[in-house]
Amino acid sequence: MSDRHVYEYALLRVVPRVERGECVNAGVLVYCRAKSFVGVRTHLDENRLLALDPHVDLPGVRAALRAVEGVCAGGDAAGQAAGDDPGRRFRWLIAPRSTIVQPGPVHTGLTTDPAGEAERLLDLLVR
Repeated sequence: MSDRHVYEYALLRVVPRVERGECVNAGVLVYCRAKSFVGVRTHLDENRLLALDPHVDLPGVRAALRAVEGVCAGGDAAGQAAGDDPGRRFRWLIAPRSTIVQPGPVHTGLTTDPAGEAERLLDLLVR
């Protein structure tokens, strides 16, 4: 049991028309403090998203998801968050916002492999 660590995760949802309340899951953020890990896995089902809103800004959604990937990666790709530790970057990414790409609620679990957990959650909750 000592090789398992607590992790937190949140879904990334694309909400093309906030007034309708509909969304498509497009990614999962995972943070594990014990492993100093923050990562994201994304998968955008464009057909499903277009079914909700045929006029959605697909390039804008793709750019927003790439920005989240950059913040998770850290370094120059993280912009202003470049010097922040993984926990601060995760907390910044899960902060509520009213943009088209929004984080869902945070959940917890135990894992031995945070990166593998991100992939598992992507398959389970997004694809």
